[in-house]
Amino acid sequence: MAADAPVRDDAWAFPGESVADLGAAITRLLRSLPARPRLLGLGEAMHGEETLPRLRNEAFRHLVEHEGYRSIALESDCLTGLIVDAYVTEGVGEFDDVVRRGFSHGSGELESSRELVRWMREHNRDRPASDRVRFFGFDGPFEMTGPDSPRRALTALHGYLAAHVEIDLLPYTVGTIDHLVGSDDRWSDPAVTMDPSLSVGLSADAGELRLIADDLLALLTAESPRLIRATSREDWWRADLHGRTATGLLRYHAAMADTSEARMVRLMGLRDAMMAENLLAIAERERRARRGPTLVHAHNRHLQRDESLWLLPQGWGPLEGRTLRWWSAGAVVGARLGDEYAFVASALGAAPHQGLDAPKPDTLEGILSALPGNRYVVDSAGLAGALGAAGTEPAPRIGTSANHSYFPLDPGQLRETDGLLFVKHVASGPDS
Repeated sequence: MAADAPVRDDAWAFPGESVADLGAAITRLLRSLPARPRLLGLGEAMHGEETLPRLRNEAFRHLVEHEGYRSIALESDCLTGLIVDAYVTEGVGEFDDVVRRGFSHGSGELESSRELVRWMREHNRDRPASDRVRFFGFDGPFEMTGPDSPRRALTALHGYLAAHVEIDLLPYTVGTIDHLVGSDDRWSDPAVTMDPSLSVGLSADAGELRLIADDLLALLTAESPRLIRATSREDWWRADLHGRTATGLLRYHAAMADTSEARMVRLMGLRDAMMAENLLAIAERERRARRGPTLVHAHNRHLQRDESLWLLPQGWGPLEGRTLRWWSAGAVVGARLGDEYAFVASALGAAPHQGLDAPKPDTLEGILSALPGNRYVVDSAGLAGALGAAGTEPAPRIGTSANHSYFPLDPGQLRETDGLLFVKHVASGPDS
């Protein structure tokens, strides 16, 4: 590192030790942006670490109470997210069951998820419907063992249409869909992840289902004036969500059957494209309802504005050691929304219980670790300017973590973020 002047410059580092300090720092950062974002992405440097989603919860409360935010979107199944939304807005269901079924990717097991749902329900309890905070999942139904069967999404869309349009306009029955789907297990078999020959995604049944999904979505659009009048804009929006999910799932299953070297890149890109499509739909829904912005929480790699890179580790056969490139959901959303999308990445110093040692001083995380406090909101443009003025070019962080979802910040991408949420030391235990 050529100079340590940037470390002592507090013009870009806003302390966030307390809840009040964190809120003030977030507000200060938001005021520095060129426009008020409709979607504010808050990234995670790693999954499964309670410190980061708890900071998300603190940030969301501040944004709701002081910045007019009225919804949160998480990297979780977009369909099961409807269960959580019904609970926090209307009190539908039992708390434990809602948390168990309403989150995917294991996030329902985190106490931070339970804390978020409790707070949202209490916040909404005595408020009018138009002012209640909403919950959205924006990932596709991709559990850790593999993608979902298309049955749930297709039958929900079909059921909505069957209840409100003439039978002559609906050439397919739910029995046809059930027959073509067959056993759900053949779609969600985890072995397909490594063996495309086991996928049913390019079978005749799957091809027929893709045509059905396309026809049903076309009918939903063609009949939208009548459907929205007969039900509600909200009911139509949910039906459209099921339709987008069905087509996205079937597209993803087809890519799982691909035997070319482009298979993994296609799968990564299709997942992020579905995420982006859902985020854009959420932003438009909230805008049309004249509600406030949405906080989006997911891994940094999904929310970044840059092309995603992944060096395949051991165990990936002939693809082992190959670098995959695809556009993240944040890159797609940022291209579409411009300044109405903002991205705050998270960065970690040390997390010993995750196998993450203290960073070297010449890395970006090491420079931030020289700050006296433990938690900061960082103005990325200010930090980049200070580093440039001092002639400092941070080195990439090379160290690894026992948590394979951890990725260090790329110092070359600093200017592609609007801010950083930095935690110098992450302690282990339930209160971390």
